[in-house]
Amino acid sequence: MFASTLLQWFQENGRDLPWRQTRDPYAIWLSEIILQQTQVKQGWEYWERFMRRWPTVEALAAASEDEVLREWQGLGYYSRARNLHYAAHQIVALGGFPTTIEDIKKLKGVGDYTAAAIGSIAFNLPAAVVDGNVYRVLARYFGIDTPISTTEGKKLFATIAHDQLSSLPSLNSEGMGVGLYNQAIMDFGAIQCTPQSPKCESCPLMESCEAFRTNRIQELPVKLKTLKIRERHLIYIYIRYKGQTAIHRRGAGDIWQGLYEPWLTDVVPFGAVMLRQNVKHVLTHRVLYADFYLLETDEKPALPSDYFWIPESDIDNYALPRLIEILLDSLNRQQ
Repeated sequence: MFASTLLQWFQENGRDLPWRQTRDPYAIWLSEIILQQTQVKQGWEYWERFMRRWPTVEALAAASEDEVLREWQGLGYYSRARNLHYAAHQIVALGGFPTTIEDIKKLKGVGDYTAAAIGSIAFNLPAAVVDGNVYRVLARYFGIDTPISTTEGKKLFATIAHDQLSSLPSLNSEGMGVGLYNQAIMDFGAIQCTPQSPKCESCPLMESCEAFRTNRIQELPVKLKTLKIRERHLIYIYIRYKGQTAIHRRGAGDIWQGLYEPWLTDVVPFGAVMLRQNVKHVLTHRVLYADFYLLETDEKPALPSDYFWIPESDIDNYALPRLIEILLDSLNRQQ
């Protein structure tokens, strides 16, 4: 009943998304990577942009990492873009997209959930997706209070999710039974069984939902809070020297790997003018506070060796963190 009800609901209420109009594993993989940490509304635009510029995995692999990062700018979590580019090279080296769950999981940046989504939708492989939406739907419907953030919880929910595949109705004429079911439960969690104010009164599963029956909708799923948020203070100096400015590329082992930024320093140089102070920028594991200064000078200052000079007009050609975009906006307003 559970699976068949979801499929019926999906037929009437599922989202009409462009990557659902194809079985091309490249297009589906691209959408899943983009949507890992991004809302559908924002990710849609980026998916279309990538598909226009790089319509095949071979085209994406032929691009430079800088080009991919620049196209990704504004989406955040830039490791996804670097992994995407690396995985494109893996796929090309294989001679085509892998067709088993285990081989799909070998692609850089692809975990259990993403592999199940790609495998089931593109190849109808019998793999159940388990993400935040699925945790919520299963926890509420079956009344499961095992924390989803524990090893025990992850194993339990994975087992329950997989068990639902055995109750699927016969595959449709296109052979997409598993893929349709996975899309159905994801959409059901995103549209019907939402984190806040779920639409219980119009839910086709209401009568058999354990959380609704026991009035525990807001209590499930259970997640243990263990994340510690750290704060970090940054000082950026935008140097203006004879129509040029200095930037460098961030290295590995820190935030924004591979992206570019102005001079990052601990000491404000003499003559620098403050443009913004304590600009707050929230990341997953930390909160950043940034001060932004403008230094106009007729003498080229000595900078660390990894900084290089570019025409000011060229800065938009470099992939920048969102925080730097915000700071540069204040510079443009000052002019």
